[in-house]
Amino acid sequence: MTNENDYSGSGGSQIEPQDQEAFLEYLKNAFARLPRDISLILFSSSGQEDIFSDANRRVIRAFRELTDKIVFREYDIDHKEARKYQIDFPSTLLIAPDHYNIRWIGSPVGEEGRTFLETLFLVGMGKSDLSPQAAKIIQNIDTPRDIKVFVSPSCPYCPQQAVNAVKAVVENPGMISLEIIDIQCSPELADQYAAHSVPQTFANDMLIAMGAQPEELFASSLDKLEQQTVFIPDSDAELVNLDVLIIGGGPAGLTAGIYAARSGLNTAIVERASLGGQVATTPIVENYPGFTSVGGKTLVDIMVSHALEYVQIFQGEEVVEIEPGFPIKVTTTRRRFETNTLLLATGAKHKPLGAVGENRLAGRGVSYCSTCDGPLFRRKKVIMVGGGNSAVTEALHLHNIGVEVTLVHRRDTLRAQEFLSRQLEENSIPVLWNTEVKEILGKERVEAVKLINNKTGEITVMETNGVFIAIGYEPSVELAKKIGIELNDEGYIRQDGRHRTNIPGIYSAGDVEGGYKQIVTAAGQGSEAAIVIFEDLINPYWKKQKAV
Repeated sequence: MTNENDYSGSGGSQIEPQDQEAFLEYLKNAFARLPRDISLILFSSSGQEDIFSDANRRVIRAFRELTDKIVFREYDIDHKEARKYQIDFPSTLLIAPDHYNIRWIGSPVGEEGRTFLETLFLVGMGKSDLSPQAAKIIQNIDTPRDIKVFVSPSCPYCPQQAVNAVKAVVENPGMISLEIIDIQCSPELADQYAAHSVPQTFANDMLIAMGAQPEELFASSLDKLEQQTVFIPDSDAELVNLDVLIIGGGPAGLTAGIYAARSGLNTAIVERASLGGQVATTPIVENYPGFTSVGGKTLVDIMVSHALEYVQIFQGEEVVEIEPGFPIKVTTTRRRFETNTLLLATGAKHKPLGAVGENRLAGRGVSYCSTCDGPLFRRKKVIMVGGGNSAVTEALHLHNIGVEVTLVHRRDTLRAQEFLSRQLEENSIPVLWNTEVKEILGKERVEAVKLINNKTGEITVMETNGVFIAIGYEPSVELAKKIGIELNDEGYIRQDGRHRTNIPGIYSAGDVEGGYKQIVTAAGQGSEAAIVIFEDLINPYWKKQKAV
């Protein structure tokens, strides 16, 4: 879920000491069961400061304290071993080179620590753990695929896509090779591929995906060498029977899952992307009750951990078909569901600016996520378009990580809270008032913007390396429209005040309903919807309607 009024800064999840000890013990036991040793080879540059190699050493040292399965070697970039493996960049880590062609340019820190941990287990087991349908696609690839996945340690979506690629290599090592590239470690390579947002995935130097994908769509994109948006699963997919199926793993969906399951309803959540929705990419949340200041990802981790105590979550699955009825039938990219009720908590997504050049340069300097893409623009010029809390929050975040940012707002006053507006002034971040972006200019990447003053009509061209956009959100109602759910005049799902849509047994909650786009509001609506569903399953209102 995205929030126009909630956020500003960055944070990470924390583990309590007793939980940490249990987790480390779990890892030790898991590593002990691996059938293979894991060879790691780091190529560094002894002649210059190499912070990424230092980070690699620290991470690897920490894992080697847990297991003797890791065999570590290090060579200078000028060593003959570097020529043997055709290493072009310092801070390159080879992972299990005796079995796979996997190399990491950068270091597995931040969000990418999850990618590294899962990679170690995948190569140590020698099994991809792909779904049967994705594995079948990868197994049938009979010509080479050289994958490059561009990532950032601050991007919560990157691990999903990077692990997809690792699984593909493990499944078909004879045909598939992989480079995971940290855009902060190798900005020149990111520039070469115009990879100015993450994750971006290339295969054989062709762009096959922008953003994270379910593994079946990733496999299909890799096979066809172009991004695929729809994957139709085989008809013999696993069938799951439920009382409640929730589509969407943001605050509304997670809260609804907790309340429904605690009411005794057999409940599951399906989420096609990262859990937490857009909260996961929010730097800092400063007005969620109980937390004076908390990182968006930290808050999401707390919510997800709580939900998992009660409800099964199917992450990385996209819903491809819904058949209303009794029961309601839902098909995802991996399985089929039959459910008595359905809750749509699909949230909202970033509203596009609509400027000329926006679509063409998306991911090439045009971005909607400062947390994900901001690090690539350190010591560069960017503009932030918008005047609400999200725009000001993200402008402050960019400024704090060393980006030269100018706020562009079409009005003469900000809509942001006074506290945030004051921080903007205190940090001397310039604002262009009464100004709109008419066109985004550039051939391969953003080079400039054409601006118009909507009071004077004056048009100017401003050089910039990036355009970050935070002008509000639009509801994710594609599924709702597909099955005939009524929408209101603003395009949000119309509901009866108790979260019931016009189709019996189908409900809605959260940002997809419109209203105040606050995390706490979405969570409250999720709990309300779950309580209504519980009451309706005991005494179905649709049966009364039929009787009348």
